[in-house]
Amino acid sequence: MIEAEWWDYDSVEEMAEAVAGDVGFIIESALDARGSALIALPADETARAIFPQLGQASLQWKQVMVIPTDDLIVAVDNERSKARALAHAFLSKGARVVPIVTPLDDYRLAGNSADARLQDLPWPPDLAWLSVGSDGSAAGIAAGPDLQDALDAPKARRAVGVMSESGEPRVTLTRSSILSSRTILITLRGQDKRDMLEQAIADGQSSKLPIGRVLAEAEQPIDIHWCA
Repeated sequence: MIEAEWWDYDSVEEMAEAVAGDVGFIIESALDARGSALIALPADETARAIFPQLGQASLQWKQVMVIPTDDLIVAVDNERSKARALAHAFLSKGARVVPIVTPLDDYRLAGNSADARLQDLPWPPDLAWLSVGSDGSAAGIAAGPDLQDALDAPKARRAVGVMSESGEPRVTLTRSSILSSRTILITLRGQDKRDMLEQAIADGQSSKLPIGRVLAEAEQPIDIHWCA
């Protein structure tokens, strides 16, 4: 059974303050324990609203590595690049932002390249911060021809290339990579997404939604931060 704790807020500002505090504590704990931190972040609208608050935290940012949970297969200077958004938020703080995309024509080869890059990083991540798409996706794990590749990848595999149902290629952390993280945190907005996530959690492994399938295998408790 998925162990999830919901945290509800009256505004995005209130949620941003709480989530930034939690993520800052996770980073600080990792720095105290291991001297470095590795965090996997989304770059959706909700997360980007929280980044400025997190960036104000007084942390040893030079010891922090940031990777995207998933990214479109575009150049890092493309305005749609999630690595670009993360760099904009955290490079000036001194953090090391590691892009995971090589813009190759073959998205499966791009996935292999992403996996190779991640193999060079200290593992597991201290945090996997997930966004939830309106289609029930988790990070880049979405319904489509490569769903099972992302869900069933071996534990040693950290990233794969996937094609969405709409035909847009990307790379994403695998389910096993996400679940290997020391902490899993979810942020989302809107009643529709809340209803969807609550149902996915209730359905667990039988869920038709990727987020339900991912969380059903989690052994650690999940913190879910929500506001309307």
